[in-house]
Amino acid sequence: MKYLIYLCLLLTSFSGTAQEKKLLVVAHDGTGDFSNIQDAVNAVRDFQYWRVTIFIKKGTYHEKLVIPSWKTGITLIGESRDSTIITNSDFSGKPYPGGRDSNGRDKFGTFTSYTVLVQGNDVILQNLTIENASGQVGQAVALHVEGDRCIFRNCKLLGNQDTLYAGKEDSRQFYDSCYIEGTTDFIFGAATVVFKDCNIFSKRNSYITAASTTLSQPFGFVFMHCNLFAADTATKVYLGRPWRPYAATLFMNCSLGKHILPAGWHNWDKAENEQTARYREYDNIGPGAVTTQRVSWSKQLTKQEAKAITITKILKEWDPNERL
Repeated sequence: MKYLIYLCLLLTSFSGTAQEKKLLVVAHDGTGDFSNIQDAVNAVRDFQYWRVTIFIKKGTYHEKLVIPSWKTGITLIGESRDSTIITNSDFSGKPYPGGRDSNGRDKFGTFTSYTVLVQGNDVILQNLTIENASGQVGQAVALHVEGDRCIFRNCKLLGNQDTLYAGKEDSRQFYDSCYIEGTTDFIFGAATVVFKDCNIFSKRNSYITAASTTLSQPFGFVFMHCNLFAADTATKVYLGRPWRPYAATLFMNCSLGKHILPAGWHNWDKAENEQTARYREYDNIGPGAVTTQRVSWSKQLTKQEAKAITITKILKEWDPNERL
């Protein structure tokens, strides 16, 4: 019923100015309201009272897209995940075109290399591919998320090092049925994040996660029912290493391929991290799930401990499945 109501709202939203509409359409061929995504985002009223959906027709959109903090409650839906692509090629160390940026920097850094930056709260992205196409040139973020209560469904995140930056400790994020690929630390940051039914692809020998969870956060990155697999040349991959001392990462009910090293986790060459990092696993399967040689400072949860871990508990009473 709620989906029928939502659809009716969309169908009645074509009249009025862009700021009054509940549905905006982006299309390269001129058949929509806008020909690029950023213009559609900019047209949404600041701190909007209702959710606005931006439907993006098939095509490759060469944009450096920003959804700023004052653009809240926006949904971006692609016509087709594999054929609706947002791409850019910035990377750490790349010179700014035309000189320095507004902060006096003359090169892109990790945190400015994004293809898509989400700062607004309650943002939903669905059926989209987000790509950093710069290649294996160092840190190059595809998706950078700082907003709270952000949802990503059926999205592909393509990159190499630092593909997904789940930034800010007060950010809660939910990734459902997404594909995420990369080389080194390609899922990193301080946010509290649930990855559910996601495919995680390692492109070479390195590390999957680099959480920077703070001590005050009970959870960091939680992978539920995810599939970890790799390129044929990637045979020695760690589940994670701590970007900050209290990094928290949990894999539960996941399938771990043979590329996962028996030790599982790395201390980032700092023995003191072994006293603080919170690395946990529960009931995983696959050749990479054998725990007999795991590092002694990681933990295997008991059935009772795992039963107490739910999505709403991880995300501090926010249930992303209640949203349209």
